[in-house]
Amino acid sequence: MKLDEIWPSYRSSIKALLHSKVSDPDDVDDLLQEVLIKTHSNIGNLRKEESVKSWLFQITARTTIDYYRKKSRIHEIEAENLWFGESERNIKADISPCVEPFLKTLPEKTANLLRAIDLQGIPQKSYAQELGISYSTLKSQVQKARSELKDLYEDCCDYSVDTQGNLIDFEQKSKKCPKC
Repeated sequence: MKLDEIWPSYRSSIKALLHSKVSDPDDVDDLLQEVLIKTHSNIGNLRKEESVKSWLFQITARTTIDYYRKKSRIHEIEAENLWFGESERNIKADISPCVEPFLKTLPEKTANLLRAIDLQGIPQKSYAQELGISYSTLKSQVQKARSELKDLYEDCCDYSVDTQGNLIDFEQKSKKCPKC
């Protein structure tokens, strides 16, 4: 089996795989060349011609892993070099200006409860002691307050959450809602 027989058939698939793992096109080209060199150097070790595709993709996977290992040894991987960080939106930062206007529409006691627990991060047990109420009562109040806030959001915004309930996207439905 010769390199010039197999490389043209698999080059574009290997390059697509590299693009899915590495964001910088120049690095992809360098890695593609490295895979080509490794393929050329080791083609004599290929025992079964039927397994050429899996063999090439193993070389590609190992080359990609080596690339990230080398990069992490040289310096910390920067967010702009990661394929998954390119278009990531900071939802919490985007929606944080919207929280206070919604809280202002709630009763003062409810709004203060949510500010303390969810915004300031005060533990519920500590806050219950501070208010002089039982922990279970406070937990119920927090659930009710969150439900009220959620209802306000649902009236004004379309939003999506992941399987853990974390906000992943939102869009304001109407201009008559509290200003963000």
